[in-house]
Amino acid sequence: MQKEKLRAIRKQKGYTQQQVADFIATDVSNYSRKESGDVKIISDEWDKIARFLQVPLEEIYEDETAAVVVNYDHPVFNDKSISAGAITNQNNYDNIPGSVIENLQGYITLLKEENDRLKEELKGLPRGKK
Repeated sequence: MQKEKLRAIRKQKGYTQQQVADFIATDVSNYSRKESGDVKIISDEWDKIARFLQVPLEEIYEDETAAVVVNYDHPVFNDKSISAGAITNQNNYDNIPGSVIENLQGYITLLKEENDRLKEELKGLPRGKK
């Protein structure tokens, strides 16, 4: 469901989607999907947008029925469990591209090696220098 009230007030105040996206710390394509109703706007974002537009939240807020959308540059997880306050044991890692996971695993390996190297370096220092 498109956020007509939000879009109308944003345009009326002369702001671009990019400016709002920057304020809520997301990319413009993700914000565009939020405004068009494809991605859910979470409570914190509604508050930030209202503050940015300098309007009461009620002037822009519209109910959510968003679909889950994955942007492989910036993974967007299903907001339902988080925004509804529900606690689940379900992992949301299936939306993370394999290349991102591989990159992070490589970085973890590098950090472990650096940690081991620094531990060895510390062993060689005299007691008072540690």
